[in-house]
Amino acid sequence: MGLFDMFTQDIAIDLGTANTLIIHNNKIVIDQPSIVAIERSSGKPIAVGEKAKHMQGKTHEDIKTIRPLKDGVIADFHASEHMIKEFIKQIPGIKGKLFQPTLKIVICIPSGITEVEKRAVRDSAQKVNAKEVRLIYEPMAAAIGVGIDVQKPEGNMIIDIGGGTTEIAVVALGGIVCDKSVKIAGDVFTSDIAYYLRTHHNLYIGERTAERVKIEVGSAIEELDVEIEDIPVQGRDLITGKPKEIMVNYKEIARALDKSIIRIEDAVMETLSLTPPELAADIYKTGIYLAGGGALLRGLADRLHKKTGLPVFVAEDPLRAVVRGTGIALKNMDKFNFLIK
Repeated sequence: MGLFDMFTQDIAIDLGTANTLIIHNNKIVIDQPSIVAIERSSGKPIAVGEKAKHMQGKTHEDIKTIRPLKDGVIADFHASEHMIKEFIKQIPGIKGKLFQPTLKIVICIPSGITEVEKRAVRDSAQKVNAKEVRLIYEPMAAAIGVGIDVQKPEGNMIIDIGGGTTEIAVVALGGIVCDKSVKIAGDVFTSDIAYYLRTHHNLYIGERTAERVKIEVGSAIEELDVEIEDIPVQGRDLITGKPKEIMVNYKEIARALDKSIIRIEDAVMETLSLTPPELAADIYKTGIYLAGGGALLRGLADRLHKKTGLPVFVAEDPLRAVVRGTGIALKNMDKFNFLIK
């Protein structure tokens, strides 16, 4: 091990639209919302992650909160660069070091990404003292993270429902055979809920409240085996302008999300129809794996099972499947030939 290697740290980053996760020394050390709060007058970032999320929807005119990633890709270059930098600074093994270590980074990216967007991700990483940056496609990382042996000549289907995109892919022999990336995922579910409450109850709610509703009573089907209790939701009455509270149940939320879930189902069916027959035969046996935060939506696995007739498995800890896979790819950087230079 050379002197140079002593100062090199390896990190794996899942740069998500909703959350950013970082692995260092085989441990998840950062798991925070991808949000930056910026002072408008000076353009200076004042908070990132959890701190910035608490400000969301509650800022005065001199502070704005930005989500630097949209649909899984970098939309605001400066904010994303600052966010990556701040998160790396918070890593326990790097925090407070006299010399900023050089980094070897593996970052995952959506499969439907353009060359320009790839360059934006790479440039952001290089700005934080990275001497080597490799990229891995998200469905590939998710497949590795759920425990699939991606190098085998066997087809597996993975659906990764993140914040900005849903990635559907069939992987075999260390590569993606066919894939589809749709811009319908957690964020769209959140806005579906806000829209539904606005149109059906005249209740205007913010993004954070809509997300809480999604987590607490979100459902993909109207008949769940285990009933969930209704929850109180507070917002502003659109008619009187006064704050008000209503009770919301999961059946309503299932109706609110129905159109978006149909579009995900269609994309899954389309990907299956593009799958070569030998791999389709494998998938009939191996089934479909769900990863990403959207995999936690109640009843979604049942609904996809009904639609496809295939067994559907939810990854354990689906929120971290992608970063886990990225971490494994980082360790096997020389063995895995599907990492993009």
